[in-house]
Amino acid sequence: MSVAGKVVLITGAARGLGFEYARALGEAGALIVAGDVADCAAAAEAAGNGALAVELDVTDVASADAMVELAMERFGRIDALINNAALYGALRGGRFNLIAETDWDAAMAVNVKGIWNCCKAVVPAMRQSGGGSIVNVASLAATYGMPYALHYTTSKAAVIGLTRGLARELGRDNIRVNALAPSAVLTEGTAEFLGDKLDRGLEVIRAGQSIQRTLEPGDLTGTVAWLVSDGSRFVTGQTIAVDGGTVML
Repeated sequence: MSVAGKVVLITGAARGLGFEYARALGEAGALIVAGDVADCAAAAEAAGNGALAVELDVTDVASADAMVELAMERFGRIDALINNAALYGALRGGRFNLIAETDWDAAMAVNVKGIWNCCKAVVPAMRQSGGGSIVNVASLAATYGMPYALHYTTSKAAVIGLTRGLARELGRDNIRVNALAPSAVLTEGTAEFLGDKLDRGLEVIRAGQSIQRTLEPGDLTGTVAWLVSDGSRFVTGQTIAVDGGTVML
């Protein structure tokens, strides 16, 4: 399950899960391109191996194209894309009819269109390299049906549909497309979204899990590494739940 030498693009890498993916995969020998609207130099430093930090706005296809161009200039190929960037902590939850239209549109622009843009940008380079792996980060919100955050839940359900459709389109190019559906992970974004209800929210989530502890970023890196590696070379179109046994798919 080696990722050594794999060129891996990671969106939303400045903090949280994206930062942890960059660090862990870099430590395992991958060559990382870390992209974010925020400064992700720290993620590139943590990844090592000459990792590249790129300013990236996933809602802008030109920005996604620029990230790919820089990656190709530095490393000459692209083996994997981890579509991790998402709007989460900045969203305001509430009953579905009280969600602000601007929040709804922003969630769709980042969480859905952002993945579409990055896939459009990276697929030609993957075809040139003879194939690759795309990992889209969905959520337990979609597989379970999280209430009071319909914009986020809907956007993550769209990620699963996008993953399945794209996997069928790209199979003949030897490009695999899979999704992760993690439970609430103990990150800055989760803390921001739940606010003063953080402890209670995590308690409720743990109670519904077979493994009753809070998911940490490091709990996801093994699954991500497997999806990036050739060990999963015949796996595509799947949504893998990393949720402690909450939803049995």
